[in-house]
Amino acid sequence: MSSNPVAETVTSLMPRARAELAELVAFQSVADFDQYPKSESEGAANWIADALRAEGFTDVALLDTPDGTQSVYGYLPGPEGAKTVLLYAHYDVQPPLDEAGWTSPPFELTERDGRWYGRGAADCKGGLIMHLLALRALKADGGVPVNVKVIAEGSEEQGTGGLERYAEEHPELLTADTIVIGDTGNFRVGLPTVTSTLRGMTLVRVQVDTLEGNLHSGQFGGAAPDALAALIRVLDSLRAEDGSTTVDGLSGDSVWDGLAYEEEQFRKDAKVLDGVELIGSGTVADRIWARPAVTVLGIDCPPVAGATPSVQAAARALVSLRVPPGVDAGEATKLLQAHLEAHTPWGARVRTEQIGQGQAFRADTTSPAYRAMADAMAVAYPGQDMQYAGQGGSIPLCNTLAALYPQAEILLIGLSEPEAQIHALNESVSPEELERLSVAEALFLRNYAAR
Repeated sequence: MSSNPVAETVTSLMPRARAELAELVAFQSVADFDQYPKSESEGAANWIADALRAEGFTDVALLDTPDGTQSVYGYLPGPEGAKTVLLYAHYDVQPPLDEAGWTSPPFELTERDGRWYGRGAADCKGGLIMHLLALRALKADGGVPVNVKVIAEGSEEQGTGGLERYAEEHPELLTADTIVIGDTGNFRVGLPTVTSTLRGMTLVRVQVDTLEGNLHSGQFGGAAPDALAALIRVLDSLRAEDGSTTVDGLSGDSVWDGLAYEEEQFRKDAKVLDGVELIGSGTVADRIWARPAVTVLGIDCPPVAGATPSVQAAARALVSLRVPPGVDAGEATKLLQAHLEAHTPWGARVRTEQIGQGQAFRADTTSPAYRAMADAMAVAYPGQDMQYAGQGGSIPLCNTLAALYPQAEILLIGLSEPEAQIHALNESVSPEELERLSVAEALFLRNYAAR
């Protein structure tokens, strides 16, 4: 990174950043209070509120959102007449899954092989630290040249929409000229990237019932309808032979015209086992950024250990459907539910229930804010031009903000590059990426103010 006062300040602050990220990662802030104590999320929220107050933020508040979680808000006034920039991150995290599969404890930030490991290190507690680093670097070099609002969400991973509903009820709170969503990531380590599209998502629970109760498989198997077998068959109907998603009435042939994603690189990033084929058709970018994708997230049925020789009377599954820009998530939900009901065999009783939804998003990459970010990235990543990529994941808040503030420019950056393994075992963050993106964000704020 070329020498400049902002970059030098960020470098000097990295030990502090590591210590703060360790404190934040230590909170088990999974916003599923059946699994993790609500006090853990409240502790993380209070930590962020205290950090904002320490940086001179006013109007710091813990916002009680309609889904029972808290978002943290703060306002840092800039020079008179300055533009306003909203910086977003979320402090809730995915469950660690199988803690025994982690090389180090998931809620204990651990340095290994040049990376910092811990749940939320990249997604997205590291994003909050990135915002703090950028602001501290500017304060040390002449001051922050814009008004800054920070919003840290408490339930993004659950998709329960608490902050979206709160923003709709209090539209004046998050109004800004530009919004920086710190919850995506570079296409690969060292390649500066803004995310220009996000797929939307819907979550549907499907329940299949066939019998009043389980039956002995020797006495009744072969004629009695097995609910688990019926569920397996209906779930299989969601994929073509090549693995492509096939939901009746939902188009799956869109193409991506931006940054290419080579198959061998994708296999490496996804850690696909040797000899196992990729699924779907078209380019990798088509499949993960421009087309719908169904995933069975879980099935309720007897585990292998302790299973009895029984015909199952009931079974259920949780199905996720990612939908690309241009497809309404509500309409996709209806099509998915209709498909599941139409493909359930043997007259089995089937019920579907939507439990979460978020719309897809497409940014205007021709706006002045994107030019300001490109210039900033060129300094933070010498010799590299800023790239535009899609994101297979969903950030439902983006569409809410775009609808509430149509004049605002929205940029998406972050720390969740492929090596970060977000949502998986052994999530980690690259400290070099944290440093460079913090410099880029600081320089962006300065560039944007000057324009």
